[in-house]
Amino acid sequence: MFALDNQPLMMAILATVAVGGLAWVFLYPLLSGERNVERRVATAAQTQPAQRAVRGAQKSRREQVEESLKDLELRQRKNARPTLAQRIQQAGLSWTTRQYTLISVGMAIVAFGLVFGMGFGPLAALGFGFAAGLGLPFWILLFLKKRRENRFLAVFPDAVDVIVRGIKAGLPLLDSMKMIAAEGQEPVKSEFKAIIETQTIGLPLGEACGKLYERMPLPEANFFAIVVAIQQKAGGNLSEALGNLSKVLRERKKMKAKIQAMSMEAKASAAIIGSLPPAVMGLVWITSPTYIELLWTHPTGQLMLLGSAMWMSMGVMVMKKMINFDF
Repeated sequence: MFALDNQPLMMAILATVAVGGLAWVFLYPLLSGERNVERRVATAAQTQPAQRAVRGAQKSRREQVEESLKDLELRQRKNARPTLAQRIQQAGLSWTTRQYTLISVGMAIVAFGLVFGMGFGPLAALGFGFAAGLGLPFWILLFLKKRRENRFLAVFPDAVDVIVRGIKAGLPLLDSMKMIAAEGQEPVKSEFKAIIETQTIGLPLGEACGKLYERMPLPEANFFAIVVAIQQKAGGNLSEALGNLSKVLRERKKMKAKIQAMSMEAKASAAIIGSLPPAVMGLVWITSPTYIELLWTHPTGQLMLLGSAMWMSMGVMVMKKMINFDF
């Protein structure tokens, strides 16, 4: 009788125990956080997701390096053809474009007066004046630019070594550059001073170093700008990178000296071949003036002299192209 009367109560108790067991099995891990703990333990135990994370970080750093290189390449393409003001700046001069124009006009007038005063016709004097006004100032800029670049290359590896030693000693990159700007040799001193002044007005240091290539269009300056720009964006061991850069600069310097030594024979031969016709003409004019003066007194001789000068100039340019090696 008791079992029959308490049968619904027993069924309710059994149902409650069953529901509580199911809740304990399925809901308790979610509410207590055990499932999250197991998931974190499984994630930490697996090596493949960790490797993927590292690869993702490396990929992001590689993408930053590629973006830095693309920015530098675009900037260099924009400055592939420098303006007149940039050419004057690369030559280390403080001229303005107005002063350059006045100097060109003055050289043209002087050349026209000299040639016309020597007895040549107005057309020949005009041609010489035009060539002197356009070509001579441009050649002066090229000569000064090349000489300044050679001086820069002579002391730039030492400046990079100073930066490397300063960084290893615990100094920031900007303070190491200030040491070169204060105690370095020209033209490295003025170039690093320009970098510091550009960075002071708010431009990032990587972009300020990129301006160095605009004022000093050399591969070595481009290397330095790339290293600093990548380090500023992607990070890395700057002292090691600049140390490797210093080694590369010194190896390039040695290679350039070796190439110059090996090409000196060809340059001497080209100089002898190029100077031989004017030297022979000068000796003939000294010994027999009446024999050779027909070249500049007779119209046919003048035409022959002009043609010979053009051919000799072409030959000199071809020989110069053959003996100059790019590396």
